Amino acid sequence: MRLLKLTLIAAIIIFISCGDSTSKQGANKEGFGAIENEIKDKFGADAYYTDLTIINVQPIGNIVSTTVTDAPESMKMGEWDLNQGTWKQNSEITLEVPEGSKASDFMFQLDEKISLSKLGELVEKSMKQLTAEKNIENPALSLAFIKFPKNGSLAETEYAIKLEPENGGTSFSFYYTLEGDFIKMDY
Repeated sequence: MRLLKLTLIAAIIIFISCGDSTSKQGANKEGFGAIENEIKDKFGADAYYTDLTIINVQPIGNIVSTTVTDAPESMKMGEWDLNQGTWKQNSEITLEVPEGSKASDFMFQLDEKISLSKLGELVEKSMKQLTAEKNIENPALSLAFIKFPKNGSLAETEYAIKLEPENGGTSFSFYYTLEGDFIKMDY
């Protein structure tokens, strides 16, 4: 009887953890908001980033790749991937910044200015635009990322999205300001 209870508890834990996996989150505001929460749970709400990318690979789903630190003044950052619910650190890097600069000037945080929920909202907007302008039904997310400039200028930061037709073909890239204003579409 005890073995049955332990097996049942283990099955419930596995079901809950797999059911809420970031790899299966939708390419929308809610899905990207859940991914942002997962990132904040792992690295803390006050972490600093130089790179944050969501790659969608079918049938695996979303893979999150980021370069992050919780202590920017240390100049040390970790490159991490989240794949199928498992975080893995790929490497450690040391930043070099111009003399007299703070490392945090070349990093961003996930907050009210930069948010994955906003990026997810823009993915939805891009999909609708691609369907309306190019008559592509069911475009799929390939890549979404925060394009943070090397000079650290928040005003030059962009959201970038790459979509593809459901069955492959020409890819379309969309760029938006942090406020969500459309900049351009390339293909």
